Amino acid sequence: MDFNMKKLASDAGIFFTRAVQFTEEKFGQAEKTELDANFENLLARADSTKNWTEKILRQTEVLLQPNPSARVEEFLYEKLDRKVPSRVTNGELLAQYMAEAASELGPTTPYGKTLVKVAEAEKRLGAAERDFIHTASINFLTPLRNFLEGDWKTISKERRLLQNRRLDLDACKARLKKAKAAEAKATTVPDFQETRPRNYILSASASAAEQELRVAQTEFDRQAEVTRLLLEGISSTHVNHLRCLHEFVESQTTYYAQCYRHMLDLQKQLGRFPGTFVGTTEPTSPPLSSTSPTTTAATMPVGPSVAGLGPPGEAALCLEEVAPPASGTRKARVLYDYEAADSSELALLADELITVYSLPGMDPDWLIGERGNKKGKVPVTYLELLS
Repeated sequence: MDFNMKKLASDAGIFFTRAVQFTEEKFGQAEKTELDANFENLLARADSTKNWTEKILRQTEVLLQPNPSARVEEFLYEKLDRKVPSRVTNGELLAQYMAEAASELGPTTPYGKTLVKVAEAEKRLGAAERDFIHTASINFLTPLRNFLEGDWKTISKERRLLQNRRLDLDACKARLKKAKAAEAKATTVPDFQETRPRNYILSASASAAEQELRVAQTEFDRQAEVTRLLLEGISSTHVNHLRCLHEFVESQTTYYAQCYRHMLDLQKQLGRFPGTFVGTTEPTSPPLSSTSPTTTAATMPVGPSVAGLGPPGEAALCLEEVAPPASGTRKARVLYDYEAADSSELALLADELITVYSLPGMDPDWLIGERGNKKGKVPVTYLELLS
C-alpha cells in the first residue's frame, strides 16, 4: 500500500511538472526544445496520411453503401464482433418486385415477358454488385481501417510519449538553469561562516539537476529514435495502400464490365420480342383518303427508310438511295451478334467486318452499315471502329 501511494504521489508530481512546463511554453515564459526539420516533415507527412486515409475510407464506405442507417448498423455489428447480416442489394430487390409484377400481370403478355427478362438482368446486376462490395471491402477498406486502428494508434501513442519526454527534458533544463543562477549568485556573497552550508546545498542541487538532465536527455533521444522509425514506416504504408488501390480499381473495372455485358444481353433479348420498343418508330398506315398532297406526304409510313436522317415533315430517304458521305467510310468489327428489329436495320454476326459511315442529322447511337449489297442501320455499341 505504501509503495502504491508513493508511486501515485510520484506520478502526480510528474504530471504537475509537465503541466507547468506546458503552460509556461504556451505563454512564452519557458524555452522549448525544437525538433529537427526532417522530423517535423515526417510528422506532417504522417498527419496528412492519416487525415486523407480517413476521408478516403469514409467516402468509399458511402460509395459501397449509400444508406447511412445501414452503415451505422454495420459499424455496430463490427464493434460488437458480430457477423453482419446479409442484406439484399437494390438491384436484387428491384428484380424481386419485377418478377412478382410479371407473375400477377401475366407472364405471357409482352409486358410480362419483358418484366421477367429485366428482372433476371437486375438480379444478375445485384449479384455483381454484391461481389464488388465484398471484394472492395476486403482488398481496400480493410487495409485502410487496419492502418488507422493499428499502426496509427501505435504512432500516436509513441508521439504522446515523446511529448512527455520533451516536457520532462525542458523542465530539467529549467531547474538546472535556476540552480546555476542561484549558485552563481551565492558565489558573489562574502565567505562568511554562516553562508557555507547554504553554498554546499546549492552546489549539490545543481549537481543533482545536471544528473536529472542527462537522464532526461537520454530518454528523450531514445524515444525520438523510436518515433522516427515509426514515422519513416509511413512510406511502407503508402506502398501497401497503392497496391490496395490497384486492386480496388481492378475490382471496380470487373464490376462495371459485368454490368455492361448483362445490359447488352438484356438489350439483345428485348429486341427478340414482338411489340417491344427497340428505339425505332413503328410504321403507321396512311389514311385511306387525303385531301391534299401535303397531308399525304406528312403521313407516309416510315417503312424501310432510315429513321432520323432528315428533319420531321420531309420524306425519309430509302436505304438503297443513301450514298456514303464525301468524308469516306470506316471499317468496323462486330463485337456481338445482333438481330435486326425491322427491315431498316442490318443483322450482325460477332467478329465480322463491315463498312460503316454516318450522315448529317443521324442519331449518334446509330451508323449506316454495309455488307456486300446489304445496307442498314447498326447500333454503335455493337461495333469496334478500326480505321
